[in-house]
Amino acid sequence: MRLDRLLKPFLLLALALGAAGCSVMDRSRNTVPLDAGASAKWVILPMANHTETPQAALRAEVILEALMRQRGVQTLVRAPAVASSDLLGDSPDRKVQQDAQRWAAEQGVRYAMTGAVDEWRYKVGVDGEPAVGLVLQVIDLSNGNVVWTATGARSGWSREALSAVGQKLMRDLLGDLSLR
Repeated sequence: MRLDRLLKPFLLLALALGAAGCSVMDRSRNTVPLDAGASAKWVILPMANHTETPQAALRAEVILEALMRQRGVQTLVRAPAVASSDLLGDSPDRKVQQDAQRWAAEQGVRYAMTGAVDEWRYKVGVDGEPAVGLVLQVIDLSNGNVVWTATGARSGWSREALSAVGQKLMRDLLGDLSLR
């Protein structure tokens, strides 16, 4: 029997198992496209950091801002920085997020992008694969309703940068955010 006939089923199984564990995503699709033009102001609110990685939420916010600008959001501001007394626990509590949301509404902002970072690390082990888990939300500040949400997780290959995996995941999640 030829060697390639014996190896083929094992290679296909390995590829299938490898591809199955790479990412998981759940997204809502907003039925009415959100205004990305100059008339609608957007803000990136502080994201919660549910990880043990210091400043993971800040890293995610910066990537998210760049991707939103690439998607065509013309008027995008950042909420004022929040002083953190605990360097390892930079996760904003509800009050910090509510204060930032109130500030944004006072500035005439229409849409607020926020969320949480649930995983932002290199996995322990020989390969040390990067792993990212995120929740993203868009809140219509005119009425306080969440108009779009997405959640996902993705792991990368051992030589891939953690920020690259986060960027790919965010780009995929934002793919279903309908803008006009």
